[in-house]
Amino acid sequence: MTDGTSTTTAVTGARPDLPDPPDAAAERRPADGPLPAEGPGGPESPRPPSRPAPADGMVRRYARLGKLDVYDYYLGIPIVLAAVLATGGGITARTGLLLGVFLVAQVCLLMALVAFDDVTGFRDGSDITNYGPDHPLRNVQRKPLVAGTLTVPQALRFAWCCAVAAALLFAATYALAPHRPLWTAVGLAVLWAAALQYSYGVRISYHGFQEIYLVALGFALVVLPYGMITGRAAGLLLVQAVLFGFGPLMFGVYSNTNDVEGDRSVGRPTVAALLSERGNARFIGTLSLAEFLLVAVASATGTAPWWFLPLMLPASLLRLRQYLLGFREGDIMRARRVGFAVHRVGVALMVVSHLVVGLTS
Repeated sequence: MTDGTSTTTAVTGARPDLPDPPDAAAERRPADGPLPAEGPGGPESPRPPSRPAPADGMVRRYARLGKLDVYDYYLGIPIVLAAVLATGGGITARTGLLLGVFLVAQVCLLMALVAFDDVTGFRDGSDITNYGPDHPLRNVQRKPLVAGTLTVPQALRFAWCCAVAAALLFAATYALAPHRPLWTAVGLAVLWAAALQYSYGVRISYHGFQEIYLVALGFALVVLPYGMITGRAAGLLLVQAVLFGFGPLMFGVYSNTNDVEGDRSVGRPTVAALLSERGNARFIGTLSLAEFLLVAVASATGTAPWWFLPLMLPASLLRLRQYLLGFREGDIMRARRVGFAVHRVGVALMVVSHLVVGLTS
Protein backbone atom coordinates (compact mmCIF):
# COMPACT_ATOMS: atom_id res chain seq x y z
CA MET A 1 0.00 0.00 0.00
CA THR A 2 1.07 3.58 -0.47
CA ASP A 3 0.96 4.15 3.29
CA GLY A 4 3.76 1.63 3.74
CA THR A 5 1.69 -1.21 5.23
CA SER A 6 2.42 -4.74 4.08
CA THR A 7 0.93 -6.00 0.86
CA THR A 8 2.44 -9.46 0.88
CA THR A 9 0.38 -11.21 3.53
CA ALA A 10 -2.89 -11.48 1.65
CA VAL A 11 -1.68 -13.17 -1.50
CA THR A 12 -2.34 -16.77 -2.40
CA GLY A 13 -1.38 -17.22 -6.06
CA ALA A 14 1.72 -18.57 -7.77
CA ARG A 15 4.64 -16.26 -8.31
CA PRO A 16 5.93 -16.23 -11.84
CA ASP A 17 8.48 -13.69 -12.93
CA LEU A 18 8.35 -14.60 -16.57
CA PRO A 19 5.73 -16.57 -18.44
CA ASP A 20 3.78 -17.73 -15.59
CA PRO A 21 6.51 -16.90 -16.29
CA PRO A 22 9.02 -18.03 -15.02
CA ASP A 23 8.58 -18.24 -11.31
CA ALA A 24 10.91 -16.00 -9.41
CA ALA A 25 13.05 -18.89 -8.28
CA ALA A 26 16.62 -18.94 -9.51
CA GLU A 27 19.58 -21.11 -8.74
CA ARG A 28 21.05 -20.36 -5.33
CA ARG A 29 22.84 -23.68 -4.88
CA PRO A 30 26.40 -23.28 -3.55
CA ALA A 31 28.89 -23.75 -6.37
CA ASP A 32 31.09 -26.19 -4.45
CA GLY A 33 28.86 -27.96 -1.97
CA PRO A 34 26.17 -30.63 -1.93
CA LEU A 35 22.56 -29.90 -1.26
CA PRO A 36 21.25 -30.83 2.13
CA ALA A 37 18.72 -33.53 1.42
CA GLU A 38 17.78 -36.21 -1.03
CA GLY A 39 14.67 -36.09 -3.12
CA PRO A 40 13.13 -37.59 -6.23
CA GLY A 41 15.94 -36.20 -8.39
CA GLY A 42 18.64 -38.02 -6.41
CA PRO A 43 21.11 -36.71 -3.88
CA GLU A 44 21.29 -33.28 -5.51
CA SER A 45 17.61 -32.54 -4.89
CA PRO A 46 15.81 -31.57 -1.67
CA ARG A 47 12.79 -33.55 -0.61
CA PRO A 48 9.47 -32.04 -1.75
CA PRO A 49 6.36 -32.03 0.41
CA SER A 50 4.34 -35.21 0.34
CA ARG A 51 1.60 -34.87 -2.25
CA PRO A 52 -0.14 -37.41 -4.46
CA ALA A 53 1.12 -37.50 -8.04
CA PRO A 54 -1.55 -36.76 -10.66
CA ALA A 55 -2.63 -39.52 -12.98
CA ASP A 56 -1.64 -37.85 -16.22
CA GLY A 57 0.82 -38.50 -19.00
CA MET A 58 4.38 -37.37 -19.53
CA VAL A 59 3.43 -34.92 -22.26
CA ARG A 60 1.22 -32.98 -19.86
CA ARG A 61 3.92 -32.99 -17.20
CA TYR A 62 6.47 -31.55 -19.59
CA ALA A 63 3.91 -29.02 -20.84
CA ARG A 64 3.50 -27.88 -17.24
CA LEU A 65 7.26 -27.69 -16.82
CA GLY A 66 7.49 -25.55 -19.98
CA LYS A 67 4.48 -23.38 -18.92
CA LEU A 68 2.90 -23.84 -22.33
CA ASP A 69 -0.42 -22.46 -21.11
CA VAL A 70 1.13 -19.00 -20.74
CA TYR A 71 1.29 -17.47 -24.21
CA ASP A 72 1.99 -13.81 -23.47
CA TYR A 73 5.56 -13.77 -24.75
CA TYR A 74 4.44 -15.16 -28.09
CA LEU A 75 2.09 -12.26 -28.81
CA GLY A 76 4.84 -10.24 -30.45
CA ILE A 77 4.26 -12.16 -33.70
CA PRO A 78 0.86 -10.51 -34.41
CA ILE A 79 2.46 -7.08 -33.88
CA VAL A 80 5.24 -7.92 -36.35
CA LEU A 81 2.75 -9.33 -38.86
CA ALA A 82 0.56 -6.22 -38.67
CA ALA A 83 3.60 -3.91 -38.91
CA VAL A 84 4.87 -5.69 -42.02
CA LEU A 85 1.45 -5.49 -43.65
CA ALA A 86 1.30 -1.77 -42.84
CA THR A 87 4.45 -1.19 -44.90
CA GLY A 88 2.60 -2.37 -47.99
CA GLY A 89 5.09 -5.13 -48.67
CA GLY A 90 2.75 -7.97 -47.87
CA ILE A 91 3.52 -11.39 -46.47
CA THR A 92 5.11 -13.87 -48.87
CA ALA A 93 5.38 -17.61 -48.33
CA ARG A 94 9.01 -17.07 -47.30
CA THR A 95 8.28 -14.41 -44.69
CA GLY A 96 5.27 -16.35 -43.42
CA LEU A 97 7.48 -19.39 -42.95
CA LEU A 98 10.08 -17.21 -41.21
CA LEU A 99 7.52 -15.98 -38.71
CA GLY A 100 6.28 -19.52 -38.10
CA VAL A 101 9.77 -20.88 -37.50
CA PHE A 102 10.66 -17.94 -35.25
CA LEU A 103 7.50 -18.55 -33.22
CA VAL A 104 8.40 -22.20 -32.64
CA ALA A 105 11.98 -21.18 -31.82
CA GLN A 106 10.91 -18.73 -29.14
CA VAL A 107 8.50 -21.28 -27.65
CA CYS A 108 11.40 -23.74 -27.36
CA LEU A 109 13.68 -21.09 -25.90
CA LEU A 110 11.21 -19.96 -23.26
CA MET A 111 10.39 -23.55 -22.33
CA ALA A 112 14.11 -24.05 -21.74
CA LEU A 113 14.27 -20.87 -19.67
CA VAL A 114 11.40 -21.78 -17.36
CA ALA A 115 12.51 -25.42 -17.04
CA PHE A 116 15.98 -24.31 -15.92
CA ASP A 117 14.27 -21.89 -13.57
CA ASP A 118 12.20 -24.67 -12.01
CA VAL A 119 15.30 -26.81 -11.56
CA THR A 120 17.12 -24.08 -9.68
CA GLY A 121 14.07 -23.23 -7.59
CA PHE A 122 13.68 -26.88 -6.63
CA ARG A 123 17.35 -27.35 -5.84
CA ASP A 124 17.55 -24.45 -3.45
CA GLY A 125 14.22 -25.30 -1.83
CA SER A 126 12.46 -22.01 -2.62
CA ASP A 127 9.77 -23.62 -4.78
CA ILE A 128 9.18 -26.27 -2.12
CA THR A 129 8.66 -23.48 0.41
CA ASN A 130 6.38 -21.45 -1.84
CA TYR A 131 4.29 -24.43 -2.94
CA GLY A 132 4.40 -26.40 0.30
CA PRO A 133 1.79 -27.09 2.97
CA ASP A 134 1.86 -23.48 4.21
CA HIS A 135 0.44 -22.39 0.85
CA PRO A 136 -2.30 -24.95 0.13
CA LEU A 137 -4.10 -22.75 -2.40
CA ARG A 138 -1.14 -22.65 -4.77
CA ASN A 139 -1.30 -25.06 -7.67
CA VAL A 140 1.62 -27.36 -6.96
CA GLN A 141 1.04 -29.22 -10.22
CA ARG A 142 2.47 -26.22 -12.04
CA LYS A 143 5.78 -27.25 -10.43
CA PRO A 144 6.31 -30.86 -11.57
CA LEU A 145 9.54 -31.18 -9.60
CA VAL A 146 7.85 -30.14 -6.37
CA ALA A 147 4.82 -32.30 -7.15
CA GLY A 148 7.13 -35.27 -7.72
CA THR A 149 5.87 -35.95 -11.24
CA LEU A 150 9.25 -35.25 -12.87
CA THR A 151 12.82 -35.61 -11.65
CA VAL A 152 15.66 -33.12 -11.91
CA PRO A 153 17.50 -35.18 -14.58
CA GLN A 154 14.31 -35.33 -16.65
CA ALA A 155 13.81 -31.58 -16.34
CA LEU A 156 17.40 -30.85 -17.30
CA ARG A 157 17.23 -33.11 -20.35
CA PHE A 158 14.03 -31.36 -21.39
CA ALA A 159 15.58 -27.93 -20.90
CA TRP A 160 18.70 -28.73 -22.91
CA CYS A 161 16.71 -30.36 -25.71
CA CYS A 162 14.54 -27.25 -25.94
CA ALA A 163 17.63 -25.02 -25.92
CA VAL A 164 19.29 -26.96 -28.76
CA ALA A 165 16.04 -26.94 -30.76
CA ALA A 166 15.76 -23.17 -30.28
CA ALA A 167 19.32 -22.64 -31.53
CA LEU A 168 18.70 -24.71 -34.65
CA LEU A 169 15.40 -22.97 -35.34
CA PHE A 170 16.94 -19.51 -34.89
CA ALA A 171 19.58 -20.51 -37.44
CA ALA A 172 16.82 -21.63 -39.81
CA THR A 173 15.00 -18.34 -39.27
CA TYR A 174 18.11 -16.38 -40.19
CA ALA A 175 18.64 -18.53 -43.28
CA LEU A 176 15.06 -17.76 -44.38
CA ALA A 177 15.42 -14.01 -43.77
CA PRO A 178 15.13 -11.81 -46.88
CA HIS A 179 17.25 -9.25 -45.01
CA ARG A 180 20.17 -10.11 -42.74
CA PRO A 181 21.58 -7.02 -41.06
CA LEU A 182 24.38 -7.88 -38.66
CA TRP A 183 22.45 -6.63 -35.64
CA THR A 184 19.79 -9.32 -36.17
CA ALA A 185 22.41 -12.11 -36.11
CA VAL A 186 23.98 -10.67 -32.97
CA GLY A 187 20.54 -10.19 -31.44
CA LEU A 188 19.54 -13.82 -32.03
CA ALA A 189 22.77 -15.08 -30.44
CA VAL A 190 22.41 -12.79 -27.42
CA LEU A 191 18.72 -13.64 -27.03
CA TRP A 192 19.50 -17.37 -26.96
CA ALA A 193 22.45 -17.13 -24.59
CA ALA A 194 20.87 -14.65 -22.18
CA ALA A 195 17.63 -16.64 -21.87
CA LEU A 196 19.54 -19.71 -20.72
CA GLN A 197 21.47 -17.66 -18.17
CA TYR A 198 18.47 -15.89 -16.59
CA SER A 199 18.33 -18.11 -13.52
CA TYR A 200 20.92 -20.74 -14.41
CA GLY A 201 24.62 -20.56 -15.06
CA VAL A 202 25.66 -16.94 -14.48
CA ARG A 203 22.16 -16.17 -13.09
CA ILE A 204 21.50 -12.80 -14.66
CA SER A 205 18.57 -12.14 -12.34
CA TYR A 206 20.90 -12.40 -9.35
CA HIS A 207 23.07 -9.49 -10.35
CA GLY A 208 20.49 -6.72 -10.31
CA PHE A 209 19.48 -6.87 -13.97
CA GLN A 210 16.16 -8.68 -13.71
CA GLU A 211 13.86 -5.76 -14.49
CA ILE A 212 16.00 -4.61 -17.44
CA TYR A 213 16.16 -8.16 -18.73
CA LEU A 214 12.39 -8.54 -18.80
CA VAL A 215 11.97 -5.48 -21.00
CA ALA A 216 14.89 -6.45 -23.23
CA LEU A 217 13.51 -9.94 -23.79
CA GLY A 218 10.12 -8.68 -24.93
CA PHE A 219 11.79 -5.98 -27.05
CA ALA A 220 13.95 -8.55 -28.86
CA LEU A 221 11.01 -10.82 -29.62
CA VAL A 222 9.41 -8.02 -31.66
CA VAL A 223 12.40 -6.26 -33.19
CA LEU A 224 14.37 -9.28 -34.42
CA PRO A 225 11.77 -10.91 -36.70
CA TYR A 226 10.74 -7.50 -38.03
CA GLY A 227 14.35 -6.65 -38.79
CA MET A 228 14.90 -9.91 -40.65
CA ILE A 229 11.82 -9.28 -42.80
CA THR A 230 12.28 -5.56 -43.54
CA GLY A 231 15.98 -4.97 -42.87
CA ARG A 232 15.27 -2.16 -40.44
CA ALA A 233 13.44 -1.24 -37.27
CA ALA A 234 12.54 2.34 -36.45
CA GLY A 235 9.81 4.70 -35.31
CA LEU A 236 6.50 3.25 -34.23
CA LEU A 237 7.79 -0.34 -34.26
CA LEU A 238 10.57 0.46 -31.77
CA VAL A 239 8.12 2.22 -29.46
CA GLN A 240 5.82 -0.78 -29.59
CA ALA A 241 8.69 -3.20 -28.97
CA VAL A 242 9.47 -1.35 -25.73
CA LEU A 243 5.78 -1.36 -24.79
CA PHE A 244 5.68 -5.10 -25.46
CA GLY A 245 8.64 -5.53 -23.11
CA PHE A 246 6.81 -3.52 -20.45
CA GLY A 247 4.14 -6.23 -20.38
CA PRO A 248 6.25 -8.94 -18.73
CA LEU A 249 8.04 -6.32 -16.66
CA MET A 250 4.80 -5.12 -15.16
CA PHE A 251 3.54 -8.52 -14.10
CA GLY A 252 7.07 -9.44 -13.05
CA VAL A 253 7.47 -6.59 -10.58
CA TYR A 254 4.19 -7.50 -8.91
CA SER A 255 5.38 -11.08 -8.60
CA ASN A 256 8.59 -9.79 -7.04
CA THR A 257 6.57 -7.75 -4.58
CA ASN A 258 4.81 -10.92 -3.52
CA ASP A 259 8.11 -12.82 -3.24
CA VAL A 260 10.13 -10.16 -1.44
CA GLU A 261 10.85 -12.16 1.70
CA GLY A 262 12.03 -15.22 -0.21
CA ASP A 263 14.17 -13.15 -2.57
CA ARG A 264 15.81 -11.35 0.32
CA SER A 265 16.55 -14.63 2.09
CA VAL A 266 18.53 -15.93 -0.89
CA GLY A 267 20.15 -12.65 -1.89
CA ARG A 268 18.24 -12.03 -5.09
CA PRO A 269 18.50 -8.25 -5.68
CA THR A 270 15.12 -7.41 -7.17
CA VAL A 271 14.01 -3.83 -6.69
CA ALA A 272 11.27 -5.07 -4.34
CA ALA A 273 13.90 -6.83 -2.20
CA LEU A 274 16.24 -3.82 -2.15
CA LEU A 275 13.70 -1.11 -1.35
CA SER A 276 11.19 -0.56 1.41
CA GLU A 277 7.53 -1.32 0.74
CA ARG A 278 6.85 2.36 0.13
CA GLY A 279 9.91 2.67 -2.08
CA ASN A 280 8.85 -0.35 -4.13
CA ALA A 281 5.34 1.08 -4.52
CA ARG A 282 6.83 4.33 -5.80
CA PHE A 283 9.13 2.42 -8.17
CA ILE A 284 6.22 0.51 -9.71
CA GLY A 285 4.18 3.70 -9.90
CA THR A 286 7.07 5.35 -11.74
CA LEU A 287 7.24 2.44 -14.20
CA SER A 288 3.51 2.72 -14.84
CA LEU A 289 3.85 6.45 -15.48
CA ALA A 290 6.89 5.91 -17.70
CA GLU A 291 4.94 3.50 -19.87
CA PHE A 292 2.20 6.10 -20.35
CA LEU A 293 4.73 8.86 -21.04
CA LEU A 294 6.44 6.73 -23.69
CA VAL A 295 3.18 6.61 -25.61
CA ALA A 296 2.48 10.31 -25.02
CA VAL A 297 5.94 11.47 -26.12
CA ALA A 298 5.88 9.22 -29.19
CA SER A 299 2.55 10.73 -30.23
CA ALA A 300 3.68 14.30 -29.47
CA THR A 301 6.94 14.01 -31.42
CA GLY A 302 5.53 12.28 -34.48
CA THR A 303 7.33 9.01 -33.80
CA ALA A 304 3.84 7.55 -33.54
CA PRO A 305 0.63 8.98 -35.04
CA TRP A 306 -1.13 11.61 -32.94
CA TRP A 307 -4.00 9.21 -32.33
CA PHE A 308 -1.75 6.51 -30.84
CA LEU A 309 -2.13 8.02 -27.34
CA PRO A 310 -5.96 7.91 -27.25
CA LEU A 311 -5.89 4.50 -28.91
CA MET A 312 -3.73 3.08 -26.11
CA LEU A 313 -5.77 4.78 -23.37
CA PRO A 314 -7.73 1.60 -22.42
CA ALA A 315 -4.45 -0.17 -21.64
CA SER A 316 -3.24 2.86 -19.65
CA LEU A 317 -6.42 2.90 -17.57
CA LEU A 318 -6.08 -0.81 -16.90
CA ARG A 319 -2.50 -0.18 -15.78
CA LEU A 320 -3.79 2.41 -13.31
CA ARG A 321 -6.33 -0.12 -12.08
CA GLN A 322 -3.51 -2.63 -11.58
CA TYR A 323 -1.55 -0.20 -9.44
CA LEU A 324 -4.53 0.78 -7.28
CA LEU A 325 -5.50 -2.85 -6.81
CA GLY A 326 -2.00 -3.78 -5.72
CA PHE A 327 -0.99 -0.84 -3.58
CA ARG A 328 -4.23 0.72 -2.39
CA GLU A 329 -6.31 -2.43 -1.94
CA GLY A 330 -3.29 -4.57 -1.06
CA ASP A 331 -4.11 -7.47 -3.41
CA ILE A 332 -0.76 -7.95 -5.14
CA MET A 333 -1.46 -11.25 -6.88
CA ARG A 334 -4.80 -10.10 -8.22
CA ALA A 335 -3.00 -6.99 -9.49
CA ARG A 336 -0.46 -9.26 -11.15
CA ARG A 337 -3.27 -11.03 -13.00
CA VAL A 338 -4.56 -7.67 -14.19
CA GLY A 339 -1.07 -7.13 -15.60
CA PHE A 340 -1.63 -10.01 -18.02
CA ALA A 341 -4.86 -8.37 -19.16
CA VAL A 342 -3.06 -5.05 -19.70
CA HIS A 343 -0.45 -6.79 -21.82
CA ARG A 344 -3.00 -8.59 -23.97
CA VAL A 345 -5.17 -5.51 -24.47
CA GLY A 346 -2.08 -3.48 -25.33
CA VAL A 347 -1.00 -6.01 -27.95
CA ALA A 348 -4.46 -5.94 -29.54
CA LEU A 349 -4.40 -2.12 -29.67
CA MET A 350 -0.90 -2.08 -31.19
CA VAL A 351 -2.06 -4.48 -33.90
CA VAL A 352 -5.01 -2.16 -34.58
CA SER A 353 -2.64 0.81 -34.86
CA HIS A 354 -0.77 -0.84 -37.73
CA LEU A 355 -4.00 -1.75 -39.47
CA VAL A 356 -5.06 1.90 -39.25
CA VAL A 357 -1.67 3.05 -40.57
CA GLY A 358 -1.98 0.62 -43.47
CA LEU A 359 -5.46 1.85 -44.34
CA THR A 360 -4.59 5.55 -44.14
CA SER A 361 -1.19 5.52 -45.85
